[in-house]
Amino acid sequence: MTIRLSANLGFLWAELPYLERIERAAAAGFKAIEMHWPYDVPAAELAAAVKRHGLTVVGINTPRGDVAKGDSGLAAQPGREAEFWEAFSLSLSYARVLGNCAIHVMGGALPPAGFVAARVVCRANLVRAAAEAAKYGVTLLVEPLNEHDAPNNHLATVEDGASLVASVGAPNLKIMFDCYHVARQSGDVVRRLRRFYPLIGHIQFAGVPARQEPDASEIDYRFVFAAISELGWPGYVGAEYRPRAGVEEGLGWIEAFGLKA
Repeated sequence: MTIRLSANLGFLWAELPYLERIERAAAAGFKAIEMHWPYDVPAAELAAAVKRHGLTVVGINTPRGDVAKGDSGLAAQPGREAEFWEAFSLSLSYARVLGNCAIHVMGGALPPAGFVAARVVCRANLVRAAAEAAKYGVTLLVEPLNEHDAPNNHLATVEDGASLVASVGAPNLKIMFDCYHVARQSGDVVRRLRRFYPLIGHIQFAGVPARQEPDASEIDYRFVFAAISELGWPGYVGAEYRPRAGVEEGLGWIEAFGLKA
């Protein structure tokens, strides 16, 4: 089974500064990492640490906005297009320094104006952002988030994510297929993985329903990983889970599943 893992440093070693998380991921044997919001650290410092430890950066997220006021993304927020572009431009500048990694474009919760207004502004923002990202070979990702963890998010199902991607029509806009979110929202993870495979730009996973290691899950990740391998997935698969205890103490699932970090 051929699966290349990346350590999601938004959840793994989350209590440490980012530069230390990078060091710990390399020490644990990972060859790739992905980050949520590393913007407190200059991009050049992150890139130097990544190079020093021989890692590949898979992706980062756009800033969420004003978290204290409840923001969880800006792309689907009418009237805040200028704020979105500022956030996206920051992400693109980091992505370029970090090796032209992918960018997860966060749309946030549905605005008071509702779904239609959110979709219109999100599509327009993505059209512009995808065109700019394409200049540097950068892939953009949109991620459906399950309604249990992210109530009222502008995307909840893979089907809705696929509809948005199709409406934009940019070859560098793809779906972030998080097996955890798909399982919690809709189920039939492997069937949906196969159906939407041509539109997928990155894959993530976590145990269901507690979002812990994949060996603590009501879905069989051996089956899921086998399907990913059979499909010939060429990218990394992101370990985006909350450890039950220490990260290193919980990494036994890698060997147990016949994988390598």
